[in-house]
Amino acid sequence: MMVIGCSKEEVSTYDTSRTGLDIWVGNAAAVYENTTYNYSYAYEEGSVTFYAQISGMPADHDRTFRLEPFGGDSALVVSTIRTEDYVIPAGSIGGTYQVHFNTQKLSSPDLFTNRDGKISFRVAPNDNFDIGTEKHQQFTVVLKNYLAKPDNWDNANYPRVPLSNFFGNYSRVKYQFMIEVLGLIDFEINYNTQTSYDPERNVVSAVYAVYLQQVMQKALADYNATHDTPLTDEYGNPVIF
Repeated sequence: MMVIGCSKEEVSTYDTSRTGLDIWVGNAAAVYENTTYNYSYAYEEGSVTFYAQISGMPADHDRTFRLEPFGGDSALVVSTIRTEDYVIPAGSIGGTYQVHFNTQKLSSPDLFTNRDGKISFRVAPNDNFDIGTEKHQQFTVVLKNYLAKPDNWDNANYPRVPLSNFFGNYSRVKYQFMIEVLGLIDFEINYNTQTSYDPERNVVSAVYAVYLQQVMQKALADYNATHDTPLTDEYGNPVIF
């Protein structure tokens, strides 16, 4: 659910004269300036993937590091962030890791709905690693929190089918929950589609839409059974499918 920035450069090679730790977002082979996290794409917790790689020689034992948030809107969102004790395993030069963001811990549900936020991360000082090489010492996450109602929720021209035919009245919380469970955003239901799901067109068949409705009904029942209060939308109404 992350949108990657456009500027990039190749990841640097190892500097065996020191044991620094490079961190970046983008992909395993290229560094990007930033990545985007949208709080509205997960009902509770979502994550941003980042990469870490030593710029020295591997060790014969595990080495840990932590991240610390700083700058930008960190004071507003630090309570929503969960980091870990990240590990570079023995004999390894790096790995793939995640920073977690929890929508439900935002101080206000309107935060970053009218403007984008920003927060940066760097490696917290420790005895295992020096800081990374230039341009690999921190990464930035752009924060958003707006989810538009799909144009085809209430109306769609045949052979397309309104999403409401299968999922009921729209609410932001409901759509968030669907995205979290189904992993689909702005998808289309089409009577003429024979394939259950066409990922290139982001289209599902009407038969498959019935199955997705059942998936959401079960997910909602599971959620309500494991939480003190039922899933409730932004208008105070219980979510139903």
